[in-house]
Amino acid sequence: MLDTVRNLVGSCLRGDQRAMYALVEQYQGRVFGLCCRMLGNRQDAEDATQETFIRVLHSLGCWDATREFEPWLLAIAANRCRTALSARKRRRDCRSMIENSAADSSAEDADASHLAEEVAKGLQRLRCEHREAFVLFHEHGLSYEQIAEMNQRPLGTIKTWIHRARRELMDYLVERDVVPESEHVLRDV
Repeated sequence: MLDTVRNLVGSCLRGDQRAMYALVEQYQGRVFGLCCRMLGNRQDAEDATQETFIRVLHSLGCWDATREFEPWLLAIAANRCRTALSARKRRRDCRSMIENSAADSSAEDADASHLAEEVAKGLQRLRCEHREAFVLFHEHGLSYEQIAEMNQRPLGTIKTWIHRARRELMDYLVERDVVPESEHVLRDV
């Protein structure tokens, strides 16, 4: 996989437009997912995703080909999201918009939709760096080590951030009566 990415990046650096489109197509879903979770707003996530790929394509020459490409890419996306969050705060537009789900076709769909909405709301309450680490670990499958390297933080810090994010998210879900208190196993951890 790394050789394939290296070849693709090499083609991009030589100005091959098809390679650039292929690179974007290969990673846009993961980048958009991260941006969506961090920003909590589809439009902002689309903007951050686009800005990420503009920055990536301009900075491909800086990528260290001895390292994995995806953590480097996601670090750029996370930085774009942090910049967007800072701008949002400066504009005093701190309220995140949660997309409304399509009409539910069954009670099970309604429960799943409600849980997803509550999780999204809970994630928005987390500190930015905790939310980022949580999403990278649980949704993108990056290791603690990869996240630590991306954020230039000690491994223990990343583990703490993810643990705190889990705990705060569960506390929020219990508080909102989405998860029964008896299922809240992290309380004693």
